[in-house]
This record gives sequence, C-alpha cells and structure tokens, in this order.
Amino acid sequence: MTGESNRSIELVDDGHVVAVADVEPVDGSTVIRASLHTEAGHLPVGARARLVDAVLDLGETRQHRRLEATLPLGDVEALERLRARCEDVQTRPAGATCLVDATLPHDD
Repeated sequence: MTGESNRSIELVDDGHVVAVADVEPVDGSTVIRASLHTEAGHLPVGARARLVDAVLDLGETRQHRRLEATLPLGDVEALERLRARCEDVQTRPAGATCLVDATLPHDD
C-alpha cells in the first residue's frame, strides 16, 4: 500500500451539491483517475469548468503525469477546460460517458 487514497470533491451552489469528482491515484503509476459527475438540469455558469479546475489543482493530481478521466458524454464545458489546461488530450465515447486521456501540466 502506498498511502495514497481516494479523494472526493464536491461543488456546492446555494447549499446544494451540483457536481462531484472522485479522484483516485493508480498505485505504482504516474496515472491518476478522475470521475466527474454533475446534477441533471441547469447548473450555474462555469460549474463544470470549476470542477475540472478543482481536480487539476489537487496536490495529488500535480504529483502525476497522466490523467484518465470520465465525464458525461456531451459535457463540452468540462472537456474544453481539460483541453485548455492539459496537453495531448484524447477522447473516446463509451456509452453515455466520454473517456479522456491527457498529459497533465507540470511546473518545470
């Protein structure tokens, strides 16, 4: 066991959880996995982008080189934010989900 653990991020608006991300490092790897979920219906403007930012700004995320993420298929706001902040972003559909593989930015 490496001491790494899963992390959950909640985005709260007006006292209600509107989006959640579950972040999990892959043991012995340079990969971190994130699963992004949003509530159905209208969300505050920028909520999906803020959720992506919260995931990418985690200390645990910054210690890894690659991101494997899942997000709802058609979540353009989250995908655009991932493309803006990461390098070499590859996507593919899987049912109602979009699978994303990306190289994480590093402060070299």
